Amino acid sequence: MKNEPVVGVQPEIFRWARDSVGLSVVDVATMLKRKPEEIEAWESGVGAPTYPQLEKLAYQIYKRPLAVFFLPSPPQETLPQREFRTLPDADMQALSRDTYLHIRRAHAYQIALRELFDSRNPIEHCIWKSLFLSPTQSVTAQAESIRELLGVTLEKQLGWKTDEQALKAWRKAIEDAGVFIFKAAFKQKDISGFCLMDEYLPVIYLNNTTTKTRQIFSLLHELAHLLFSMNGLSKFDTSYIERLPKAEKQIEQFCNAVAAEVLIPKVDFSIQVSDFPENAEKATEAQFSNLASRYGVSREAILRRFLDQKRVGKTFYESRAKFWTDQKQQAGGGNWYMNQGAYISNHFAREVISRHYRHQISLEQAADFLGIKPRNFPGFEERFMEGAGA
Repeated sequence: MKNEPVVGVQPEIFRWARDSVGLSVVDVATMLKRKPEEIEAWESGVGAPTYPQLEKLAYQIYKRPLAVFFLPSPPQETLPQREFRTLPDADMQALSRDTYLHIRRAHAYQIALRELFDSRNPIEHCIWKSLFLSPTQSVTAQAESIRELLGVTLEKQLGWKTDEQALKAWRKAIEDAGVFIFKAAFKQKDISGFCLMDEYLPVIYLNNTTTKTRQIFSLLHELAHLLFSMNGLSKFDTSYIERLPKAEKQIEQFCNAVAAEVLIPKVDFSIQVSDFPENAEKATEAQFSNLASRYGVSREAILRRFLDQKRVGKTFYESRAKFWTDQKQQAGGGNWYMNQGAYISNHFAREVISRHYRHQISLEQAADFLGIKPRNFPGFEERFMEGAGA
């Protein structure tokens, strides 16, 4: 009967499903409008949910197919706590359910990439095959190597007139070097992005709710993680780095330094700031803004350069960075198809569309790869081919 307990679900499946989205027993009880003791009973095998309750658990809370709950044991999955070493344990435990779901979605994209490209990268010269970063080597020299492999000269960078143009150009350069870049609007606003390393098909996943300049820095920071051949998960507020173990702290600091050097080359920066006061805390807003616009980065990134040179104090840096962050507002809305095109990797989307029109995958399969409904595919394709996904 509909309201009788469901038979055949192993208790460990319930525990696994809850852990896989970072929820506590109390969280699930609140979302399901039941008592925590009832959830604990299901997870210990003393009781079981009704079929409507199981459907809500599967589809609305854990975001899993119903069939998963009737497996003899939990599927083999790596939880975020075990695959990311770049956040302190407390920060990992504080990840929201939405962030867990984005990480799961990124893994799904990697599976789809393996299927589409037969586990081989479509790019002949992949950047991580040519360069492996080392914290014991020169940051400047390694940043120059990244620029060279991406084909981005300083002159080309200075020619980008807007933050949006700069983000699209960096993204294209990195995708053309073999990395697949996806974006999404995170509900957990303090997450800037993450990456998943793979020998052939690595993925970078950015938080689209942050500013374009922040996304650019996150893009280069996560690329540095991939060039260390490791997964990375980063936050907007970098104070978490101080709480990391020594080895992980060194890597995070190095990734930040590499990203900064790629975006703001030290030699050129020194020339541009020659007329700044020695105590850069006395510089005007216009001076910071003009320098940020030159490189297509945030004022915070410029200020960080001065902090590294000990030309501003840490207190000034933190307070000014917070002030500028609080000033920024992301514009919402826009064309749905254009937004989806911007969220999905260019090479990935083009391959899906191409395979559909070569009759190698069905409309339903194409839509499933792209994470859209079949009826939205024609509109997505039209906007994407017009350049929305660039």
